[in-house]
Amino acid sequence: MTPFLLLSLGMAIVLLLVIWLKLHPFLALTFAAVVVSFSTPQASLDNYAENHTRSQIKRDKMTEPKAVQFKEDFKKLSPMKRVVSEFGGGCAKVGLIIAFAALIGKCMLESGAASRVVLLAISLFGEKRAGLAFLCSGFILAVPVFFDTVFYLLIPIAIAMAHRTGGNYLFYVLCIVAGGTMAHSLVPPTPGPLLVAEEIGVDIGAMMLGGLGIGLFTVTFGYLYARRASRKFKLSPPEVPDTVHFNTDKLPSAMMSLLPVLLPIILVTGGTLHGIIKPDGWEIFKVLGDKNLALGISALVAFLVLYKSCSGDKEKLRNSSSDAFSSGAVIVIITAAGAAFGGVLKQTDIATSIGSIEGSQALALPVCFLITALVRTAQGSATVAMITAAPIAAAFASQDLGFHPVYLALAVGCGSKPIPWMNDSGFWVVTKMSGMQESQTLRTVTPMMSLMGIFGLVVTVLASFLLPFK
Repeated sequence: MTPFLLLSLGMAIVLLLVIWLKLHPFLALTFAAVVVSFSTPQASLDNYAENHTRSQIKRDKMTEPKAVQFKEDFKKLSPMKRVVSEFGGGCAKVGLIIAFAALIGKCMLESGAASRVVLLAISLFGEKRAGLAFLCSGFILAVPVFFDTVFYLLIPIAIAMAHRTGGNYLFYVLCIVAGGTMAHSLVPPTPGPLLVAEEIGVDIGAMMLGGLGIGLFTVTFGYLYARRASRKFKLSPPEVPDTVHFNTDKLPSAMMSLLPVLLPIILVTGGTLHGIIKPDGWEIFKVLGDKNLALGISALVAFLVLYKSCSGDKEKLRNSSSDAFSSGAVIVIITAAGAAFGGVLKQTDIATSIGSIEGSQALALPVCFLITALVRTAQGSATVAMITAAPIAAAFASQDLGFHPVYLALAVGCGSKPIPWMNDSGFWVVTKMSGMQESQTLRTVTPMMSLMGIFGLVVTVLASFLLPFK
């Protein structure tokens, strides 16, 4: 089978198993990886090994003797061992990061640090600009916390704010969605952008900076759309607002609440800049900039904030940690299965096939966006869509594109936004928690998120021309 047929086969298996049989994404991705691995002809494997080692030697990442040894060892691997090897590699790359991120998110929620971030934003912008406060809060909190959880946290505050001030409730809802959904797909350590960056070989610091940059444009677009849509459509807040979040007596300080989010961004960015500038005597930035260590330090800070907020209640600390790692473990195995699927697709030598298409470099960003958007629309999950599209983006990254490969990852992230509808769990979270009817969500949230993704692609393409960083 040709690489393109194997790619089509793998994607078809994932979509059919998730949509038709409703299987867990871990099972779908793993089964697809096994089928593709067993279906890959030996000639494709030999071509992949040859092209891979040649590329590594050219980039001074492998010597000639090691290249020969790699090809010999690779040839001995059975199809199942290749799947297991890629799965293990995926765990090694993202396992600790996702576990630490899950702990950070849980600790911020349980300690009240997340609520403090929201209240800080409201105090900075004022109640008259509460929509902007919800937009910024959603974006900041969605870096370590999953979108569904961010919405659960912010919607009661939006309801209470609408009742207390008479503000436009629909505007608040759309601002929460606009902020939270973009960080979820663009800024690590959330699993989608994290795996795509790892798959393509993009430094996590570069992905953070790129995600924040493109995110600034897309959330601004979302904010403007929310203002327009909230004038056209009306939505009344549900009764009995929950005002408990406005009790600030036991909330952590603003600095300690923001530190778990800002610290990894600062440390990882510092490590990235050290790798570029290479200043003498500043190796500490290289050490602290390691993504695993940076997230670990941030998780420790978040845990200490929770420890202080609950006065050292050991039962609460243990339960919070257990809940965080339970949810994080599910994400780890899904992400590792995605890495296995991506790994065996790369071994089909798909990169060479894509590179042989005339003009493929110019189409790289739109193609990555389109494939992600199609998978997202078909099966609903933005994270699964990004994981599925990551191998295609990685194949483009092996070419001389004329711009930094981080733009490929950003195009995939933007492509995970269109089109949210009934097969998306986030669609139902927004609909039920906000008090919308399904038709209202389809008329407001669906077009906003889809247009934000398209606008993000446009900005990404322009940035790749104006700031190629190549």
